[in-house]
Amino acid sequence: MNNFSELPLSSALQSNLARHGFVTPTPVQAQAVPAGLAGQDIVVTAQTGTGKTLAFVLPMLESLLKQAVIPGSKPEINALILSPTRELAMQIGETFHKIAAGTGIRSAVVVGGMSEQSQLLQIRKGAHVLIATPGRLEDFLERKLVKLSAVNVLVLDEADRMLDMGFLPAIKRILSVLPASRQTMCFSATMEPSVAQLINTYLKTPTRLAIGSVSKPAEHIELFVYEVEQDRKLGLLEKMLKEQHGSFLVFARTKHGADRLASKLTRGGASATAIHGNRTQGQRIKALRGFQQGEYRVLVATDVAARGIHVEGIAHVVNYDLPQVPEDFIHRVGRTGRAGHHGTASTFGTRSERGEIGKIEKLIKARLTRREVSPDVKAEQKHAIAVLPTPASKAAKPFFRDAPRQSWFSTSRRRRTA
Repeated sequence: MNNFSELPLSSALQSNLARHGFVTPTPVQAQAVPAGLAGQDIVVTAQTGTGKTLAFVLPMLESLLKQAVIPGSKPEINALILSPTRELAMQIGETFHKIAAGTGIRSAVVVGGMSEQSQLLQIRKGAHVLIATPGRLEDFLERKLVKLSAVNVLVLDEADRMLDMGFLPAIKRILSVLPASRQTMCFSATMEPSVAQLINTYLKTPTRLAIGSVSKPAEHIELFVYEVEQDRKLGLLEKMLKEQHGSFLVFARTKHGADRLASKLTRGGASATAIHGNRTQGQRIKALRGFQQGEYRVLVATDVAARGIHVEGIAHVVNYDLPQVPEDFIHRVGRTGRAGHHGTASTFGTRSERGEIGKIEKLIKARLTRREVSPDVKAEQKHAIAVLPTPASKAAKPFFRDAPRQSWFSTSRRRRTA
């Protein structure tokens, strides 16, 4: 398939595809959409940024249209999409809204960290498609706030990440209440044993589609590594921001580290913000939208939060801190060079982290291009806390030498009650 117009889709879907500039399918779309339209269970392994969302939204919508799901019909949930993060679920919802325009098919997004009343209201108004994170949906099921007995199309998006995040018990609980006679489409960046077991248990003789290599980054992403001392990382990043164009997605290992780095970059004159699990949903939405719309040039993220970042046109990914596990390197760098575009990914590593760099290279079966750190990259200044001398008249006498003999307990008690 070379063009979306070749697909046996309804006129409304074809019109929406054309309106939003979807003309030539990506490889994953070219293979997965026809199989999905045929009603088959499918398992797709493909790198991040290959257009997986449209690959399952199109066959799902066409299936619902054939079922004559129209406004005024009984408000039942006919399709379910499970996603690992709030951000990804919301972005799927945006794509779904664009492609479903004018079809009468309505969707609801059910995620944690947002008002559950507004989400329940969306469902009760007659949502035909539910886009949810496993944790919040499991909670709704336990409280009998939602029914899934009419679901006939299920999508497990980024299945590997959902399992990495510990959602397997919630997924099993959700799948246990779904009808056995349904179409299931599973999309995953990797095919780890836990994902394979999930597929073997819940899918029926699926069609397996492997698009490209899932153990190495896309070929059009340039991979560089800098051996740099910890206190010169900030200077190196600031130099890159001055010398290179485009947006930067920067990975930090911890939530506190992400906040601290974003603050330092902002003080240095860069437009930067952070996204991680401790930020409120409103803050996360503001940060992501600001990055998408160019308000922020730099987004500093942790791995879990970044899994939901699907932003086109990210010019540069920077591994400011190395990932906890080598496999996360692939997920990180896959945020640039999406859908065939060129991208650059740079990794900062200290001398003591050479072994970790070697593990990454072994995993991706490629050597990262070494780049020297310019001598003009200065070390970050440490701001020491000044300790003022105590005036002689107010100098405290040594407690153990001059104080009367008394117990620590009685002394502490008197100080607290003074």
